[in-house]
Amino acid sequence: MGIYLKVAFRNLVQARRRSLLLGLALASVSMLLVFLMAISQGMADSLLEMTTTLTSGHINVHGFFKPSANAVAWPVMEDEGKVRPLIDEVLPDVERVVSRAHGWGKIVSDTGSIVTSVTGILPEEEDRLRERLSLAPRSAYKEGGGDEVVGDVSRVGERGTIFLFASQARRLKVDVGDTVILAAETSGGAANSVDLTVVGIGRDLGMMTNFISFTHKDTIHQVYQLKPEATGSLLVYLDDIERTHAARKELADALEARGIEVLEHLDEPFYMRMEALSNQRWAGQRYDVNTWEGEGTHGKWVITGFQWISYFLVSILVLIIVVGVMNTMWMAVRERTPEIGTLRAIGMARSRVLLLFVTEAVLLGLIASGLGAGLGALLASILDAARIPLPSEAARTVLMSDTLRLSVRPEQIVRAVLTFTFVAGAASLLPASRAARMRPVTAIHHVG
Repeated sequence: MGIYLKVAFRNLVQARRRSLLLGLALASVSMLLVFLMAISQGMADSLLEMTTTLTSGHINVHGFFKPSANAVAWPVMEDEGKVRPLIDEVLPDVERVVSRAHGWGKIVSDTGSIVTSVTGILPEEEDRLRERLSLAPRSAYKEGGGDEVVGDVSRVGERGTIFLFASQARRLKVDVGDTVILAAETSGGAANSVDLTVVGIGRDLGMMTNFISFTHKDTIHQVYQLKPEATGSLLVYLDDIERTHAARKELADALEARGIEVLEHLDEPFYMRMEALSNQRWAGQRYDVNTWEGEGTHGKWVITGFQWISYFLVSILVLIIVVGVMNTMWMAVRERTPEIGTLRAIGMARSRVLLLFVTEAVLLGLIASGLGAGLGALLASILDAARIPLPSEAARTVLMSDTLRLSVRPEQIVRAVLTFTFVAGAASLLPASRAARMRPVTAIHHVG
């Protein structure tokens, strides 16, 4: 095989102009593929981080309660003490369990109002949340606010306070220290409200932060008149996220074995199940055991759409590359007809001639795509390290981050190199097979 590689390399060098042009095309497309995969992976990483910070654990046990068969389903777990011990018993690899209460109401300021979800937390359980939240500069939510950052992330979840995000603060026209009213309706139909102080305004992290805010768990209990032992969901974080799906099934099976009513598993956020459950005729307490992927379904749609657009674009470029490789190989076959005739005349088998031309294309594809993939990975790493702010809300929503985030994995580079090496080799088969079928006499006569 070594002799074929040596001959192929020398042929590429001899036709250096043609090799350079085709190599640049292969390198450019492989660089683009790696870059697009880095964006897609960055979106996936942002979705995982955002979902498991704001709304979900790796596994979630959601409670749904209906006081009567015709009543609306409420996201309430009447007694978390009934479920929480089972989690530690069934799942020995649990890192921690976080309890959160859920509400949906109107937040009213002096100049505006929004309808949004409000999550009640216990500050002592939310170190991870506080670590990952970051405060927005005042210019992000207040006209002429400048780059000053006010507020205190460490106070998230304090009693009598609420933590908003920049998009919400813009609509409410509030600043840190202002007072807003949280108004909601209890399951019994009574209107209730509470005054809350804005303790911080966070950076927007995509679509999800348009519809979520944080307060103390007792605030949810007070507004909705819940018992102290009630909660909404138990967020379960595992030592190994790869065990998410297996652990979800283990926990769901264990709950059912204890006589606890568990809903059919669906990969969708818990709030999307409420309408369907409200139309079902049952009463009492039921549970849903879901994963972070189910809670982040909306983000997965965005990632899938971006991936399909990327594949479509790359497919068009691949077709152009295929045509380029085939044309280049046809030219090489015509120019090297005397060489082919001589090789066949001295006894080289057709399969060896075929291998010679395919090796040449594969070598070019390997070198060019390797360089292109490496440059794409380097460029993506530099841009990711630069943490370039995304200027528009639309871009932040699609990319699920307030900065340009790209994530390069070794398998992405390998995939790009193998893809375009294979494409180059496959595109050379037709010209190479024609070269292999040449009769020595015909080839030599052609030269003469």
